[in-house]
Amino acid sequence: MEKQKILYICGSLNQTTQMHQISKELPEYDAYFTPYYPDGYGYIKFVTKVGLLDFSILGGQAKERTIKYLRDNYLNLDLNGSLDDYSLVFTCSDLLIQNNIRDKKIILVQEGMTDPEKLGFYLVKYLNFPRWMASTSVTGLSNYYDKFCVASEGYRKLFIQKGVNPEKIVITGIPNFDDCKKFLNNDFPHHGYVLVATSDMRETYKYENRKKFIQKAYEIAKGKQLIFKLHPNENYDRAVEEINKYAPGSLVFHHEPIEPIIANCDILVTRFSTVVYIGLALGKEVYSEFDVEQLKELVPIQNGGTSAFHIAQIGRRLLAEHESSRIYAVRKSPVKHIPLKEKLRFRRKLAKIKH
Repeated sequence: MEKQKILYICGSLNQTTQMHQISKELPEYDAYFTPYYPDGYGYIKFVTKVGLLDFSILGGQAKERTIKYLRDNYLNLDLNGSLDDYSLVFTCSDLLIQNNIRDKKIILVQEGMTDPEKLGFYLVKYLNFPRWMASTSVTGLSNYYDKFCVASEGYRKLFIQKGVNPEKIVITGIPNFDDCKKFLNNDFPHHGYVLVATSDMRETYKYENRKKFIQKAYEIAKGKQLIFKLHPNENYDRAVEEINKYAPGSLVFHHEPIEPIIANCDILVTRFSTVVYIGLALGKEVYSEFDVEQLKELVPIQNGGTSAFHIAQIGRRLLAEHESSRIYAVRKSPVKHIPLKEKLRFRRKLAKIKH
């Protein structure tokens, strides 16, 4: 019998690796992957095509890295979900709900930290402005999914407070942030420093006073070694020039994995980065633009790396419920004659569901 297909809509490399982990827990289904895409959003499709959204997960380096990762791992690539015959869709974001998945079962998976609630959030929530205007602060507010898998009880409360339907939220933990202790076993050569994790705010057309941020980190360090880990999307030459000017003697890393660098630091300084949760889970002293006490309540549950399994189980249940209702509808159909072959196929499926 032909396997059912599941589509995994990816985004950043973090979102893509999360989707890959979930797919590994569902080997009985055919998995297909796509970078994030704007099907049904004509204006966004146009500005993406001309390169104006290359700073986002819709294009540029983020899309290139996703496609490279999928190809390097020999995963089935279905750009823009064009095959269409999917029984289930996992998506990394509901800022856009693509037209060609609206008739599917959809599971939204939280990536990590959400943006602060600023003007855009209220315009979306109360005046129905497009969700993409408010970035990740409105994650979950589309209500256009069957289940929303979140990182922790703290995040469940936060999303409900924002207006997300509590009946759709499931606390599963999120891959990449659910087993932070494993990062302690690493070969990064430095220890006992102050780590500054920068962002790509300027590359995404947001304001940031980088000089002030560097000077703040320099003051926090109080003479300890400073290490800067740049966001992969950042303008490397500009960032290094600023660091050398305002925090001379600092070490700078760009494309290296950040997890081991966090594991070996004493102090972590960030602004709005999800990596702050790794620092908190490992008991590091942390500085953030967010209230650190609130962040401690939001830290993703540490379940030994089993979040992908729990998310996959949600998918299995959705598919089983869908199949069960479909079989029931056929059994109750007024059609008098159903071919024996079809009856046997449905009975086999029903027996599997029951067991």
